[in-house]
Amino acid sequence: MKSRTEIGEAIYNPPLSLPGKLVLSVFALFALLPVYWLTATAFMEREDVFSDDRPLVPLDPTLGNLISFFSSDALLRNLVNSVVVSAGTAGLSVLVGGLMAFSLSKFRYRGRNAIMIMLLIGQLIPGALLLVSLYLLLDSIGLLHTYAALILSFTTFTLPLTVFLLKGIMDNLPDEILEAAKIDGASRLATIWRIVFPLVVPGLLSAGMFAFMRGWSDLVFALAFGGPDRQTLPAGLTQSFIRDGTGDWPALMAASLITSLPLALIFIALQRYFVSGLAAGSVKG
Repeated sequence: MKSRTEIGEAIYNPPLSLPGKLVLSVFALFALLPVYWLTATAFMEREDVFSDDRPLVPLDPTLGNLISFFSSDALLRNLVNSVVVSAGTAGLSVLVGGLMAFSLSKFRYRGRNAIMIMLLIGQLIPGALLLVSLYLLLDSIGLLHTYAALILSFTTFTLPLTVFLLKGIMDNLPDEILEAAKIDGASRLATIWRIVFPLVVPGLLSAGMFAFMRGWSDLVFALAFGGPDRQTLPAGLTQSFIRDGTGDWPALMAASLITSLPLALIFIALQRYFVSGLAAGSVKG
């Protein structure tokens, strides 16, 4: 039976024949067409974008659309908000999800199965369905229009997947390791921090990456809970560039390109851990 590492490597770099590689290359090019169109538009002048004979490539590239993003105090504030909220969502999701996963994986107590079922049900509930309830709750406790409101609301919907991903990995940790730590006098919390978490780093990175992406790309919750000073980039872009059914599309595409770059760079840097973490969380034994 293949190990989790071998399975992860097979998913990350599958053995393919030449026809298979050609088919995947065609699909990849098709998937990259919107990215190319976004990038090309970001470097075009507005009159070129809306011309009848729009070129496929920027004939006279301009950096004005990119410069305008960094010249906007509102968008830079939205960028800072996105970084704070996304990092906070990732950190809180990994911390709480890791502790919950360890509890569900290694302890046996009454209500454990009920908690797992509730997490599954929570994963099935659309976020928009709870929008009004969360708004009233956050308003009643004085957290509306704060970073905490966005981080808590995003974490609410990232926890189910985070917990089940990490639980699948922790199920495969030998109980002998935990027993040895207990014999050596390590407390339960020390065991988690010094032994368990270092052993499941790929899973933690995968969970944190998923949570970061949720915080970075969400629009509805950012509009509803962020207020004028705590809105993230998706909400800021919508309000800055789209008005009365029209929009400055080259500037919007440039801002969208800048917004997408952090996620792309994070995924490229951590994709090996992301795939191996998902594989380890889905394989028993």
